[in-house]
Amino acid sequence: MGVVYYANYFRYFEAGRTELLRAAGIDYRRMEEEGALLPVVDASARYRWPAEYDDELELLTRVVDVGTSSLRIQYELRRVSDGRMIATGETRHACVSREGGVIRLPSQVREGLETSGHDE
Repeated sequence: MGVVYYANYFRYFEAGRTELLRAAGIDYRRMEEEGALLPVVDASARYRWPAEYDDELELLTRVVDVGTSSLRIQYELRRVSDGRMIATGETRHACVSREGGVIRLPSQVREGLETSGHDE
């Protein structure tokens, strides 16, 4: 078909989320070692236009909500050559302990996202 397989968009979103956290100074590995995990509890994507395999794409990732024990991130994927919106998406993350119980977001996460402006 020559187009990007639909499930790969979630890989792009994950890469964007990883870079956003890194840019915000959040050490995810340290956070996990200290017992706080941020699993995806809800994920959605809306496919607006097909991306082809050789397209150069640009991803905007932004935090749109930070709660006591969760955060919500939105994604916009565009083709660089013409700016066409390829896909949009959203993930919601709960902060949980290793045992699976909901816990408060660590202060490093909250402070990092507030300082960074929430966009990457």
